[in-house]
Amino acid sequence: MTMREEQMNSGGLYGLLAEQAKHCAHAPAAVDVSFGLRSSFHELKERVDALAVSWQKYGVDSGSRVLWLGQNSARVLECLLACARLGAVFCPVNWRQSEAELEFVVNDVDPALVLWQQTEIGDRLSELRARDEGGERAWLQHDGEPGEYEASLVDPRKADIVVPACDINEPVLMLYTAAFGGQPNGALLSHRAIMAQSQVFIDIRKLTNETRYLNVGPLFHVATLLETMATFQVGGCNVFIRRAEAETICEAIEKERCTSTFVLPPVIEQIVEYSKQHPVNLKTMCTLGGGEEWNKLITVDASPWGKRPYGFGQTETFGYASYCVLGEGAKGPMGRASPAVEICMLDEAGNELPVGEVGEIAVRGATVMNGYWRRPELNALRRVGAWHRCNDIGRIEDDGSLSFIGPKQRVIRSAQENIYPAEVENCLKRHPSVAQAAVIGVPDEQWDQSVKAIVVREGTGVCSEADIIAFCKEHIASYKKPKSVEFVASLPMVGAAIDYDELDRSFGGGGYPGLERG
Repeated sequence: MTMREEQMNSGGLYGLLAEQAKHCAHAPAAVDVSFGLRSSFHELKERVDALAVSWQKYGVDSGSRVLWLGQNSARVLECLLACARLGAVFCPVNWRQSEAELEFVVNDVDPALVLWQQTEIGDRLSELRARDEGGERAWLQHDGEPGEYEASLVDPRKADIVVPACDINEPVLMLYTAAFGGQPNGALLSHRAIMAQSQVFIDIRKLTNETRYLNVGPLFHVATLLETMATFQVGGCNVFIRRAEAETICEAIEKERCTSTFVLPPVIEQIVEYSKQHPVNLKTMCTLGGGEEWNKLITVDASPWGKRPYGFGQTETFGYASYCVLGEGAKGPMGRASPAVEICMLDEAGNELPVGEVGEIAVRGATVMNGYWRRPELNALRRVGAWHRCNDIGRIEDDGSLSFIGPKQRVIRSAQENIYPAEVENCLKRHPSVAQAAVIGVPDEQWDQSVKAIVVREGTGVCSEADIIAFCKEHIASYKKPKSVEFVASLPMVGAAIDYDELDRSFGGGGYPGLERG
């Protein structure tokens, strides 16, 4: 049995850290370019132990939640591992959200400890922190001087810590996702889910202890966090930058000799433009190819993954349920199921459908979440026996591969962010001059889609496009706000429901994720 297999059956994520600290103590584990942190695996374990000791005085223990209100940092990794030691659950959330959205998350998570950041985020948190002052939860600022986070660390050799037995099936991570009903939901992911998916990803991506992964994408997204955890699990080094900026990315790649990363097309364009004005050497970075200028800067990944990346997955399965790379020559463009799971199609009643029939994609296996935090009714809807309903439509082809047809409910995709119309519409309806509102996605050359609102004014109410956009920006994350607004006398209806197909035809909607259903 390998070390990783032993940890899958015993110590979970913290047990894996302990093994890494024992067997590769001085190998680099984490580099935080923005916040000036650098740790070997031995040093990472010491910091994690110190956090676990210090957090006990804030009431963090088995089942507690710890909330991260900050940008990318090596502290995200060490906080997750400290929660793993204590039996607690770590929740990094979208720092780009509005004050109202952040308040919803804080109240929903009900954490014992909130770790927050002043830079870029602090002003949105000031009133929320003031209202919470004197409450049961503690707030620690992780950035700036003198540094409450660092000052709180306790030498683990000078204090006892009660370490609960690790149940690898218990949740250790909560990621918010799926606001299809108008509010986000926290998916609870276990040690087993994280480690099983990481192991599959290690094998498919051919990661090694020489891997140096640049954490550019946000760590509240599974697309970034999966590779973070896989790099940690294989004994590689994670390099963190606070946010995706071309100059910082290029400097980090050159200085830390990063070997892989995940960047979106708009960021690639920024890097290409930066390189025209500044000499850069990004050849250590072996990543997905793109345009000619980008390909000249990096080493194009010519591996099977580089030729057939990605697959079907979601936060609730800690990433991929299927991998395109497993489906060379397959009929279904999403490849075949990950070795860690099974995939089938279900009808509305929850019955498994034969091969070739269209239905709702369902997944069962080691990487599937435990459920949504505090959402018993939603959990009942999304679980059929051991199967997790993915809320997406697809088909299993006769060669066992997967075809993704589209979301079961309409979703807008803007620069890899899922935007659920119901969430934006709920915001629009709170505007005093809005009687009715509907949201569609329109094709966008830069961002795939942008949000368009179709609004019916309330009586003699007066509001302009600028008013509507500003109102949304104030109440929801900026990337969710409408880019354009159309005012109409009434919305097209089919019975009691809004006719979104007609709105698409009338106002240029389209470009939604997935293929035409059939």
